[in-house]
Amino acid sequence: MTRNLVLGGALTALFLAAALLSYVWTPYDTEAMQIANRLQTPSAAHWFGTDHFGRDILSMIMVGARTSIAVALVAVGIGMGAGVPLGLAAAARHGGWLDEAIMRMNDLVFAFPSLVIAILITAILGPGATNAIIAIGIFNIPVFARLSRGAALSLWKREFILAARVAGKTAPRISAEHILPNIANLLIVQGTIQFSLGILAEAGLSYVGLGAQPPIPSWGRMLADAQTMVALAPHVAIMPGLAIVLMVLGLNLLGDGLRDRLDPRLRVVRA
Repeated sequence: MTRNLVLGGALTALFLAAALLSYVWTPYDTEAMQIANRLQTPSAAHWFGTDHFGRDILSMIMVGARTSIAVALVAVGIGMGAGVPLGLAAAARHGGWLDEAIMRMNDLVFAFPSLVIAILITAILGPGATNAIIAIGIFNIPVFARLSRGAALSLWKREFILAARVAGKTAPRISAEHILPNIANLLIVQGTIQFSLGILAEAGLSYVGLGAQPPIPSWGRMLADAQTMVALAPHVAIMPGLAIVLMVLGLNLLGDGLRDRLDPRLRVVRA
């Protein structure tokens, strides 16, 4: 087991545990404002300090983890659920009109920065976690479509696929029974990478006011609220910023570790 896999898994598990725990318990109520306790530095009573409304920052980070993880996870699910079938269909009809249409659609989406597209969609549909999920999910579709198409194309000329075709299996059945299981490791690794990018995208949308709306805590909005108080109370910005960095770092390390474990070519090199 690689060091990246262990460290990335530990960091990811820590935030997942905090997010799940926040459903049943947090040190303080995230909606309770105590102005008398505003901008307190980290202490035994408030481990991460308090914000400008006197709310406990640790409690808000725990609930914010729940928001960020839920948005990113569902968005990746949308991207994978729609993109993988499109990529497999394009590979099965390589060189045909369907392949060309899917790839040109992907090129159109990739022509614009992902965050710009997400901001545009949420600006049109309105702010909120649901619309953020839709925006991030739409950009994930061509990512998984292109990955699955490229991986599937390398398999369609293999002997076991030719044998399946001779046996009379249809292209959709071959894709489901033979192609998909053989590219699952690539999809899992890419899924962790897109998960980390989804965390960043959700934080960016919340930072500009287009993500989860009050009173739901969000890491991005916590940073936005703290930007005018960095000199006065730096912990208000440091804590949510550190949460984003550690969460993204953990997912990236996890992705690297999974790649090392699942990629047969790397296993051969290590051997």
